[in-house]
Amino acid sequence: MGATATVEAPAAGAKKKERAASKGRGALARTTSARTAPEEGSCADGRGPAPKPAGKTRTADSAGKRNKALGRKGEDAAARYLEQRGYDIVARNWKCVAGEADIVARDEDWLVFIEVKTRRNTDKGFPSEAVDERKRSRYERIALAWAASHSDTDVPVRFDVVSIVVVGKDKAVIRHHMNAFTR
Repeated sequence: MGATATVEAPAAGAKKKERAASKGRGALARTTSARTAPEEGSCADGRGPAPKPAGKTRTADSAGKRNKALGRKGEDAAARYLEQRGYDIVARNWKCVAGEADIVARDEDWLVFIEVKTRRNTDKGFPSEAVDERKRSRYERIALAWAASHSDTDVPVRFDVVSIVVVGKDKAVIRHHMNAFTR
């Protein structure tokens, strides 16, 4: 089951390649060392199409932008929802070394750190299911960073999740999971 290759120009080590070819050691051993320039759109080694450049494609970029826009709309809706229920929004998208809190609010005596999760559908589960142990741990570190940098630290702290599923144009189902991190 040996394949043959044409050697275009003998070069140093050509005999070694010919011997390797005769022993059936694979196509790479039977290639020539005097290569011509690769065709446009092919790999530099001439073995097929050129690899796609690293990074996101246009499709991934536009999906990422759509997801960010959806997240922003969800956070806006969550803030309106919380304000209608008497919460005082203290900060939005508060960043620290531990990460970012979507919303920090006051609910009576409580300081509440709120993670907002928004999805277009439930094909991959409900939004609140995306808040795993790692995210919970991150929010606890965020609360510690808040306490270190703010004076209102002698208050009870709570972690909530606002889960939003879009069900139509300008319509969504909002579910507020209060004290979501208790076990």
